[in-house]
Amino acid sequence: METTFDMGGIPRTLELKRDERGVLLEYIDQRKLPDELVFVETRDWMQVVDAIKTLAVRGAPAIGVAGAAALAVYAGNGGTREGFDGMAERVAEARPTAVNLRWAVDRARRHVEGAEWADVPEMLYALVIEMEEEDERTNRTMGAWGAELLGSGARVLTHCNAGSLATCYYGTALGVVYRAAELGKVARVFADETRPVGQGARLTVWELSRAGIPTTLICDNMAAALMAKGEVDAVIVGADRIARNGDFANKIGTYGLAVNAREHGIPFYVAAPVSTIDASTASGDEIVIEQRDASEVLPRPIEGVDVWNPAFDVTPARFVTKFITEKGVHDPDDLPVG
Repeated sequence: METTFDMGGIPRTLELKRDERGVLLEYIDQRKLPDELVFVETRDWMQVVDAIKTLAVRGAPAIGVAGAAALAVYAGNGGTREGFDGMAERVAEARPTAVNLRWAVDRARRHVEGAEWADVPEMLYALVIEMEEEDERTNRTMGAWGAELLGSGARVLTHCNAGSLATCYYGTALGVVYRAAELGKVARVFADETRPVGQGARLTVWELSRAGIPTTLICDNMAAALMAKGEVDAVIVGADRIARNGDFANKIGTYGLAVNAREHGIPFYVAAPVSTIDASTASGDEIVIEQRDASEVLPRPIEGVDVWNPAFDVTPARFVTKFITEKGVHDPDDLPVG
């Protein structure tokens, strides 16, 4: 199958940089997409936290690296040892569900534990650069493992954005799609719009169109009908936290998609790095689900009407066909938990 696949039009999501003035983080403001491609530069760690909270930077791997970068920005622009632990904790708490944020911040803190403060800025800068490179390698490896699961002419359905924009570069669920496209195996990707913030409609289709992959946008409530018509060969999603037993949290709507995939006999794959597996969480019952502002669902309040707006839901492990990590393809009861 011929493909026009080319990721050249997809920029890097975030990069830590430095100049004579200190350390800065450059990131894509994803709130502006798809209308504008806006890059923001900041030397203020609190602005990085705000970017994470407001979804200017989003996606579990991306916010993990951004969290570690916030520590590097703090240390590299006059921060003090006395204030370090407090600011690091504020960064780690910016969003509660995605385990990668806490994982990355804790990794950065351990990396400089006991070091002279004068050495910390350089140590953190080097670590974040390493994490950026590691993230892309991990995603490309996941993509290679996952692509082996797809047959020729595959029609893939995905939910939310687990693409390059959700990572430093390349993507998790879409990383599988990108590698499969390189091999000429992808006929079409169906992207759920992903209400209420529209990450699929705004971000996933933007990425896929830039990569030259045939793409169809559907409303979230169209997925079951599409499956019933026999138009879907596989569902691939990302994850924000995977419990030890294989239950996992992902963008709201994932659970229903998994149930529908099971009903229609369609394989349901989850692509996520090992860092997303939380060995301290026994099951999905223990995952804290972030509640977001009502205005995302109901921009203009109606008297007497309240809004329930969880950012994520939990899909039981029994609905997952395979997990895809950088270490290979795993059954839900055989995850590479450290």
